[in-house]
Amino acid sequence: MAATAASGLQMAASRPCLYSSRRIFGASARVAFHVDTRSRLTSSSQVSSVQPLLRNFTSSPMKFEKVVTRAASTGDSVQGVSSGLAIDLRGKRAFIAGIADDNGYGWAIAKALAAAGAEILVGTWVPALNIFETSLRRGKFDESRKLPNGSLMEITKVYPLDAVFDNPEDVPEDVKSNKRYAGAKKWTVQEVAQCVKEDFGSIDVLVHSLANGPEVAKPLLETSRKGYLAAISASSYSYISLLKHFIPIMNSGGAAISLTYIASERIIPGYGGGMSSAKAALESDTRVLAYEAGRSKKIRVNTISAGPLGSRAAKAIGFIEKMIEYSYKNAPVQKELLADEVGNAAAFLVSPLASAVTGSVVYVDNGLNAMGLATDSPSLS
Repeated sequence: MAATAASGLQMAASRPCLYSSRRIFGASARVAFHVDTRSRLTSSSQVSSVQPLLRNFTSSPMKFEKVVTRAASTGDSVQGVSSGLAIDLRGKRAFIAGIADDNGYGWAIAKALAAAGAEILVGTWVPALNIFETSLRRGKFDESRKLPNGSLMEITKVYPLDAVFDNPEDVPEDVKSNKRYAGAKKWTVQEVAQCVKEDFGSIDVLVHSLANGPEVAKPLLETSRKGYLAAISASSYSYISLLKHFIPIMNSGGAAISLTYIASERIIPGYGGGMSSAKAALESDTRVLAYEAGRSKKIRVNTISAGPLGSRAAKAIGFIEKMIEYSYKNAPVQKELLADEVGNAAAFLVSPLASAVTGSVVYVDNGLNAMGLATDSPSLS
């Protein structure tokens, strides 16, 4: 879990878990997240329509546009009729595994869920925990914590987490003695789930926003067995483990989501080390988990196939900027993909509005997944 890929304060219940991280406090905010049905679902800005490919396949010049998500209070109505379709997660509690900074998809999902009214709990990779908490405390993330209504996203509690290990017995001695884990306790998946249970009793939403491929820069033919299995463990099995241990404390009718990538089904040279296999496994597991979790507790399980984002974690791939440029030039909708758009899709998927959606891979990539031809290819010029 070394790289995270893959965004109203309430006091914790009495009997807080002894070794859980300190609570993070922020300004109070509880609003209903609305989608304006008179405009586009994720944006109030207008994106120029794509010209038909009648004479050539050349792309238009790159132009990034700001996308503003509209948030309205419950009082925003005309003659008693709501002006939008509300994504209301008030009274819901979400645990988001894999946030270590403020510029990834996990953070964006947390913000969207908070804007919809959910209480936010976070699981942060142990070696990154101190820096993350310190940055929160000192206000380093305050600008990026801003919600559509102007208030700040609140994180009720941050837990140390390494989702590669299911329980204390799985942790090898070299990890236990590693100075980056010094002072941290109760950070395996089983222990974190137990701590959340002791602190809050239950959750409604589980978000898996973590992945790691130690040999991601290597071609598959040069990937070692150890590196391949490490990618599968951190990027796919961790979702199974989180659900296995959190389902007992998830309320019936809850939802779980993860983040995947198009490399699961298309060839992406350079996305190696077994990561493409890990994403394929994650998507296959999503379907099986949807059946098992749905039958046992009416919990919906989906995954979002998001386009490339220049997060700190993604930079480990080495050519993320080129991937972003390729996506912009070749996607049906030519605009910058924003992390907030993935967050908005996640908020929908975990809300009652998606009550019949489960076992699905939902693409949030400006439509790039649908393309079969690179329109910027020199062969077409």
